Amino acid sequence: MAQDIRELLKDDNMAHERMPENHQDRFLKKLDVALPTKNYSKFSWIKIAASIVVLLGLSFGAYKFFQPQDSLLISPSQVAITETTVTKTLGDISPGLKKVEDYYLASINLELSKMKYTPETKEMFDDYLEQMEALNKEYKRLSVDLTESGPSELTVNALIDNLKFRLNLMYRLKSQLNELNTSSGEVKQSI
Repeated sequence: MAQDIRELLKDDNMAHERMPENHQDRFLKKLDVALPTKNYSKFSWIKIAASIVVLLGLSFGAYKFFQPQDSLLISPSQVAITETTVTKTLGDISPGLKKVEDYYLASINLELSKMKYTPETKEMFDDYLEQMEALNKEYKRLSVDLTESGPSELTVNALIDNLKFRLNLMYRLKSQLNELNTSSGEVKQSI
């Protein structure tokens, strides 16, 4: 049966028994054999420090790699301007309008990147860029209006029409440049 340990300790039978000599030393030797202590050398601390330095370097490199590239090109004066004037775009109103806006802007940029600038077409190119700049200013004004007064059908339609005008302007410039290139090609062939 179970006995209470307090009752056992009250008995004097166990009080006279002693541990054999060198018991503690033998116990510590057996403990050292079973669980040896590891001596860390100076080189293990160097390995740990080197690992930390490598991890910090990789973290910094990943941070720089995934940082948006546009923020590197913005000057401090532009940052102050953009922080004070936050305007809404079509994409802020709905995902469908964002798709429309993205489509037109991508098409405009694609057409602009396809065009070849030559000294013969400089004047025509500059005229179209002035018209594009006027449409860009109008688009920014409409975006400010959208921000201040909230989305309305007239403002949204005006923003979409502005994007259409800019894309059509790029198509007209492209066709005129093609006509100019074909007509100058015919003149060169006849000479």
